[in-house]
Amino acid sequence: MSSALVSNATRLQPRADALPPVPWRDPHGVSPKELAVYIQQLEAACLANPQSADLRTCLGMAHAVNHDVYKSLDALEDARTIDPENFWAQLKYAELHYRLRALKRAEEETRRAADLATNPFQLAMARQQMKEIRTLLHTSVRNVEWTKPLTVPALVLSAMLVVMFVAMMWK
Repeated sequence: MSSALVSNATRLQPRADALPPVPWRDPHGVSPKELAVYIQQLEAACLANPQSADLRTCLGMAHAVNHDVYKSLDALEDARTIDPENFWAQLKYAELHYRLRALKRAEEETRRAADLATNPFQLAMARQQMKEIRTLLHTSVRNVEWTKPLTVPALVLSAMLVVMFVAMMWK
């Protein structure tokens, strides 16, 4: 590991009141190379400070920007395990479910984040996310519940295929 990477990893130590800094403002404008370096730095910082939920939250966010859903989920779940009372870990975990369109789960997790909010800003963020989730639930996205048996439609489809096969063989 290079000395520059180690020195950058030591800069990523969390402050008591905030998440570590992100080296870009627009996550869509970051180059894949720069993102890979940042992820490596965060992973090194997580190894150096394994009890930091903030670092794991940032790592989960970086993996999400990198479109690596499973690693993002793992990092955010680790952050919630380390500190179950961490608002940002909970909110970002809920946001990832929202982005994946697992809306019922996102709503539950966002409600938990709102319960963990310690100031008006955090509460406003959780409420805004909840509003967006509920808007999707009630307008454009339908979560279909598979509660009815599919036996009758399957039998009808099978009968139609048999009739079609017989008709084609007849000619």
